[in-house]
Amino acid sequence: MPPIAWQDLYASNRAAIAGRARPSRRSEAERRCVVHAPANLHPATPVPLVVVLHGCTQDAASIAAGTRMDEVADRAGFVVAYPEQTRSANAQGCWNWFASEHQARAGGEPAQLAQVLRAITADTARWTIDPRRVFVAGMSAGGAMAAVLAATHPDLVAGLAVHSGLAFGAASSPARAFSAMAGGAGDPARLGERVVQAMGRHARPVPTLVIHGSADRLVSPVNGDQVSAQWLAANGLLSGGGHDPERPTARVTGRVRNGHAYERSRWHDGEGLLVGESLRVEGLGHAWSGGRAGQSHSDPRGPSASETIWAFFAQLAQRTGGPTARPRVLSSGSSR
Repeated sequence: MPPIAWQDLYASNRAAIAGRARPSRRSEAERRCVVHAPANLHPATPVPLVVVLHGCTQDAASIAAGTRMDEVADRAGFVVAYPEQTRSANAQGCWNWFASEHQARAGGEPAQLAQVLRAITADTARWTIDPRRVFVAGMSAGGAMAAVLAATHPDLVAGLAVHSGLAFGAASSPARAFSAMAGGAGDPARLGERVVQAMGRHARPVPTLVIHGSADRLVSPVNGDQVSAQWLAANGLLSGGGHDPERPTARVTGRVRNGHAYERSRWHDGEGLLVGESLRVEGLGHAWSGGRAGQSHSDPRGPSASETIWAFFAQLAQRTGGPTARPRVLSSGSSR
C-alpha cells in the first residue's frame, strides 16, 4: 500500500478541523455504528462492551475486518461496537481529535460517541451491557479520539487502549497536529493534568494500554510513550500514587514466530492492580499489530493487538464486575 499523505488528507478538510465549520449535531441514530454480539449470547447475561474507533480512510467494516475483534468477542463473550465517522464531518473519515471543539464533554464528537455508547447500553432487547465494563480502543486518529472520549467521559469508560495514536490534548489546530504526529506533544506530566481537568467532577482513574510500532513513520513512536506517560500521570494524580514511566513493575520481551519482536511493560499500584500497560512492537509501521492480511493498516506478523487489548480489558472487567460472562446457548423456547 502506498504511504498516505496525511497533510493532504487533513488539508482537504481544513475548514472543519480549523473550526470554521460548525460541529455536527447528528443524533446517535444518524451516526452509523456496526455492532457485533456473539451468536449464542443470552440477552439477559450482563457482558462487557468494547468500542473500537477506526483510523483515517477506514470505516466500521474495514476496522472490524482488519482487527478481527469480532472473533475475539465470539471467544470471550463480549459485545463489540464500531462507530463510523461521517464523511460530512471529515472528508477522509478521520475523527477530529485535533480540533478544540471536539475535545470537551459538552459537545462535538465526544458527546456524539457518548450518545452511541448510551444507546447501545440501553438496547436491552438484544443484550445486557454491564455499564461498569465499557471499554474503548482505537487505531491512529481513532486511538487519539478514544483518548479524548476517556478524558471527557470517564464515567462511561472503564479502560482505554490506544494503538498508534496520540495523547489527549496533543493538538488543537491542524499545524499542531502535524507537529505532534512527527515529534510528540510536549510534557506528559502537564498533559496528565489536562486529562484530570477535562474529567472535571467525573474524574476517576482510567487504566490505559498503549500499543505502538517502532517503525511508525506517520505517528512517531514518541507519541506512544507520551500517551502512556500522560495516563500514568493522570491516574497517579487521581489515586494519590505515583507511577514512573521509566520504571514499570514488570517488563518482558519476546518475538512472534516469523514475525516481530516486542517489549511489554506493565505498571501496578500498591495493591497489585493493573493501572497501565505498554506494548512496543519492533519493526511495526503504522498498522494494526497481528491484524488480518490484506486489510488496510494491518500487519499480520503480530503480536495480536486485539488479543492484547482484550486481555488488558478482561483484567479490568474482573475487578469491576466479576468474571466476564461466557456466551450462553439460548434454550429452544427463547427468542432474540
